[in-house]
Amino acid sequence: MMGVRDGQQPLFSYNVNLAERVHKNHPLRKVDELIDFSFVRSKVEHTYGECGHKSEDPEVILKLMFLLFFDNVDSERELMRQLPYRLDYLWFLRLQLDDDVPDHSVLSKARARWGAEVFETLFVHTVAQCVDAGLVDGGKLHFDGSIIDANASNDSVVKGPPELIAALRSTYAREELKLDELELVKDGDDNDPGSKAGGGQVGQESPRKKPGGYQKKNDSLMSTTDPDAAIVSKRHLGPRPRYKNHRAVDDQCGVITAVQTTSGDVEENARLMDLIEASEQNTGAKVEVAVADAQYGTADNFRQCGERGIKSHMADLAATHKNKGRKRGIFAESDFSYDGESDTYTCPAGQTLTRRRHKKRRQAYEYTAGPKVCNACEIKALCTRSQYGRSVKRHEGHELIEEARAQSASPEAKRDRVRRKHVAEGSFADASNNHGFKRSRWRGRWRQELQDWLIASIQNVRILIARNPGPASKSSAKALAGGKAFNLAAKRFLRLPFGRMSEVFC
Repeated sequence: MMGVRDGQQPLFSYNVNLAERVHKNHPLRKVDELIDFSFVRSKVEHTYGECGHKSEDPEVILKLMFLLFFDNVDSERELMRQLPYRLDYLWFLRLQLDDDVPDHSVLSKARARWGAEVFETLFVHTVAQCVDAGLVDGGKLHFDGSIIDANASNDSVVKGPPELIAALRSTYAREELKLDELELVKDGDDNDPGSKAGGGQVGQESPRKKPGGYQKKNDSLMSTTDPDAAIVSKRHLGPRPRYKNHRAVDDQCGVITAVQTTSGDVEENARLMDLIEASEQNTGAKVEVAVADAQYGTADNFRQCGERGIKSHMADLAATHKNKGRKRGIFAESDFSYDGESDTYTCPAGQTLTRRRHKKRRQAYEYTAGPKVCNACEIKALCTRSQYGRSVKRHEGHELIEEARAQSASPEAKRDRVRRKHVAEGSFADASNNHGFKRSRWRGRWRQELQDWLIASIQNVRILIARNPGPASKSSAKALAGGKAFNLAAKRFLRLPFGRMSEVFC
């Protein structure tokens, strides 16, 4: 007998069990099983008062932001629009069919109240779980950085003298802090420590400070929409406001063990030691091998790796400049012999080069024979084109640097750098294809840090599930690991989607 539904809606719905409506192999089941989001309550408890408006559960808010990047939903408004009819989302959030959907502004208010520390804790938690699961060796790390377009257009960029731009940047930072405090006061109460000027998490928003230890390359330009983003070029795409994400990726299964977010004009090599220290702290394992491209292969990084006992499998930056530009057709520094007892160099013509000065910024000493000697030399054309004569630099820790350069040229190091394309560059490609990595959702460096930590956490969770499918079955692991699309870079190199790259790595 043929059945026909009349389409009449029931007045009441009883005994609707969302757990039964969510497929047993659904990826969010494994996320719920592995990740305990409840830690956020104790982490942010101090930012809430004891009276006033009752907030949404912080665990629900954190899960909502996790879902925003997990499924790369277009916006927070779109996430809230989908929520009522996404039974899997409702089950994951522990909401019922009749519960009110939170307003999208709940997320922005929570970010301003909490700061970025909560999301760093989530990332560190995922790293620890990967370590416990045996997916992290910690001894060999691959390093790389990637540019991210800020949520600001070139129309917002203003130009002026560096002093004026610095003053304008400071003014914008102060005004933004006032606006954030005002927003929390409107939403909070008098007992809310986060709603008072200079107090709570808002007063601690140090991410707005510029990262130290570098000089801005383009200090005459600033975006009035996002002053923290530097105006930098990216290959053929031209200049615009951008950030940069720096990563350390473990060799064993591709787990991201350390993340740093900076303005787009911060050189990648300047963050190597910070990433190494962060990775050692997050994993509890000492780094033994550092793998990276030529941008990291500076004398300073070679020396510091040597001092830490770390093998340098980074491409030598100096080797890429050899016999190019002004160095083309002249003697290399290796053609000059050094005498440790007299602390002098001897050039191919037999002249003695003595130490003349110390270059503090480069941590190197300069040796030269002087312009008179060099200008009178018969083979000067093969040595230098300068009227002031040839000079040779000897860096502090020269022996460590030379040893690191020898390690860099070894066959093992070259194989590791080929593998780095799959591990490090594949990690960025996966983040871009599946989680909206290449474009900032929000403005301000501390918010960009939040985005980077969330995306890295999600990628680690996917690897964790791909290697430990558990009761949710392997199909759940594949669905979670694969994301929305194949990782094109991984497919090119391994003919596999990124989610299965961990199977190859391990």
